[in-house]
Amino acid sequence: MSNTNNTQETQNSRNPQESHTTDTSDTSSGRADDATANDRPSPVEVLRQARGQLAELTGMDAESVSSFEQTDEGWALEIEVLELQRVPDTMSLMASYHVDLDPRGTLTGYRRVRRYERGRADTRRPGGQ
Repeated sequence: MSNTNNTQETQNSRNPQESHTTDTSDTSSGRADDATANDRPSPVEVLRQARGQLAELTGMDAESVSSFEQTDEGWALEIEVLELQRVPDTMSLMASYHVDLDPRGTLTGYRRVRRYERGRADTRRPGGQ
């Protein structure tokens, strides 16, 4: 009788696995569709990736994103970074970095475009004059 119970338990345990296997194949086909859709990240994901990648490369934390646009080559951002912390905080040195990313959100290049004290108003005129 013990063999009968074991056989029945074995059969019962196989049934959920079979249905699980069927579910997994359905899910995996859905994941293939999701992978294609996920090749292009959302703007929020691009911002997060850009900030994280710039911080990793420069060793400085990104404080904010002041410019963000989609380009033919991917994405272009301007990110504000704390370069040198001073006391009082309004005297800390900030920098704006122009960051380029490919369409998938991978950083392809960056450059510092200006450096300024946190407490100073921007004296640049539109158009770089």
